[in-house]
Amino acid sequence: MGVSVKICGLTEAEGLAAAIEAGARYVGFVFFEKSPRHVTPEAAAALAVQVPMGVAKVGLFVDPDDAALDRVLAHVPLDLIQLHGSESPDRVAGIRSRTGLPVMKAIGVSGPQDLDRIWDYGLVSDMLLIDAKAPEDAVLPGGNGLAFDWRLLVGRQMLKPWLLAGGLTPENVTEAIRLTRAQGVDVSSGVESAPGVKDPDRIRRFIARATAPIL
Repeated sequence: MGVSVKICGLTEAEGLAAAIEAGARYVGFVFFEKSPRHVTPEAAAALAVQVPMGVAKVGLFVDPDDAALDRVLAHVPLDLIQLHGSESPDRVAGIRSRTGLPVMKAIGVSGPQDLDRIWDYGLVSDMLLIDAKAPEDAVLPGGNGLAFDWRLLVGRQMLKPWLLAGGLTPENVTEAIRLTRAQGVDVSSGVESAPGVKDPDRIRRFIARATAPIL
């Protein structure tokens, strides 16, 4: 199995088509109103019907209540829920049980003090997303274009399949994978021409470099 790629924050058909054609394994829709990549359930549903079998449709939520999840799931046939807020392990397990869908929990990392949470959430999640921790004053919990010290993950055992995120671009993704041996990578702002506007050429270059053999 090669490295899998998730293109997150898709809002329009052109970027979605580029991601699918280039070989993305996951496509992400953001259901967080403060994000420039936010989509309504109705807009996401129109995009979701364009996603072929074999490509997983991921819904990104930030501390959602049950009603918010229900609104989206009534419209969008998601394959995976991504939780990108401060959800507790119990809440992650509860959402997984209530929706019947697999859950990927995002964990923000800025230093060694954050690494224990990887184990805690690995016990209750189906997948993990290891991301750069957002600054204290950040409006967005992710998608800020920030990286963390990838060396923190060298040799670390993970309980579940995981994706690396945070500041990845077509220019640095090869080195990130080489260093961390990540099973997958997740990108949003790194393949944009402006906040929330995906660049099909950057998507294609990112996926090509992420999936190329590491020498």
